[in-house]
Amino acid sequence: MIELKAHQIAEATGGRLTSSVDVTTTVTSADTDSRQLVPNSLYIARRGEVTDGHNFITAARAAGAQLILAERETTDQHGGVDPAVIVDDSTVAMGDLAHYIVEKIREHSETTVIGITGSVGKTSTKDALATLLSSQGPTVAPRGSYNGETGLPLTIFTADLETRFLVVEMGADRLGNISELTNIVRPDISVVLTVGTAHAQSFGSLENIAITKGEIVEALEPNGIAVLNADDIKVAEMATRVPSGAKTIWFSAASLPPERQHLLYAADAATTENENPRFNLQYLGDDATDEDRMGRDVTAHMIGEHHTSNLLAAAAAALAAGLDLETIAEVMPEIGPTSAHRMARTDRADGITIIDDAYNANPESMRAGLKTLAMLGRNTGRRTWAILGPMLELGDQHAKEHILLGETLVRLNIDQLVVVGTEARALYTGAVNEGSWGDEVDHVLSNDEAFELLTERAQPGDIIFVKGSNGTRLWELADRLTTENLVGRKEMP
Repeated sequence: MIELKAHQIAEATGGRLTSSVDVTTTVTSADTDSRQLVPNSLYIARRGEVTDGHNFITAARAAGAQLILAERETTDQHGGVDPAVIVDDSTVAMGDLAHYIVEKIREHSETTVIGITGSVGKTSTKDALATLLSSQGPTVAPRGSYNGETGLPLTIFTADLETRFLVVEMGADRLGNISELTNIVRPDISVVLTVGTAHAQSFGSLENIAITKGEIVEALEPNGIAVLNADDIKVAEMATRVPSGAKTIWFSAASLPPERQHLLYAADAATTENENPRFNLQYLGDDATDEDRMGRDVTAHMIGEHHTSNLLAAAAAALAAGLDLETIAEVMPEIGPTSAHRMARTDRADGITIIDDAYNANPESMRAGLKTLAMLGRNTGRRTWAILGPMLELGDQHAKEHILLGETLVRLNIDQLVVVGTEARALYTGAVNEGSWGDEVDHVLSNDEAFELLTERAQPGDIIFVKGSNGTRLWELADRLTTENLVGRKEMP
């Protein structure tokens, strides 16, 4: 974080300083979590759905917070007023402070801001892009899936004056959400991956999702660049929303390249035996060299054919940011899983492989992950397990989408299905109706029950895929499966 004085924070947020603030106070980091603070920090006291950050101000000061961003004055154990900037809304103030910081960084040096949105693939694309850009200069990207009104500012708080590339995720769960985020930081490059059914319940329709995702394109300046998925109809339609003067770069993993100017294309796309994407990376445009049109063969260490599109999006954004295709192709083999619980492979000592994709789930990402599992089983002859929790926030499509997923799973010839939780019961029903029966399919109520079932039945050589919506906490099961003994556990005293 750039060094900030107390009066600058008050200026940026429209807040007032308490009488206890030392005018020489300077902070060099900021966080909403009192447990993550270091000396000379700004502690942001937010009112959350469950807890009130104001209750942790004493702990924050003990951890090294020199200043508090708060909505009311508080006192320490001696009755003294805690040094703070008082604002009406701490979350809004976070965004105001993040906006101020980006402006200061831009004033200091050339900085390119890349914003990424989409119903599926934001974090994987962000991780891939960060790997590419880091080869050329100091790069800041979100931790995990920091992509909302809190996560976006927290990402910006980790940037400093020397940051060359700032990559931000922009998530949304209602109309206008992306516009609110682009008001915090306006992208120089806007990337749109997909329009899918994630958060369908809160949006009300696929059209509303498309409207909101496209707000990231509308936020571009006339000299900005939109990076759009030519294979997604709703995303392709956003080309009409690109501001006059801004450029569009397309990416596509279709079997035949679409007729698009400035197209990054994956020719001969396939996967290795371990389901790592490989393809010939080509750039087709009036500014392309002969070498760009001929392409360069690349293989990345992400898992799943569906990541080909994410890799193309990252490559197109890197191209927009000034990297040449040769550099992109050279760095791409270094790209692998970075953020936790996203197609992370663990080959256990007992011969069992865990594929942990348990961070979140929607119908599109579920099908992509299950297809990868099926291909891994087909390529290696190993038995496959799908441990699946419910997909949340689907509204009135909940039962239908879970039934359809169960049918899909059977058609993919996944060997074993374990459905976890009452909200996923329709998934079990769909699999049974499609022809799965006996001990091929089980429905359990908890992570613990799923773990015990696997303890009894998993064998060396099995591939176990774990996925469910974040709110189901299925990632806790994935953590246990990657670290605790399974084979022979029942025989242990």
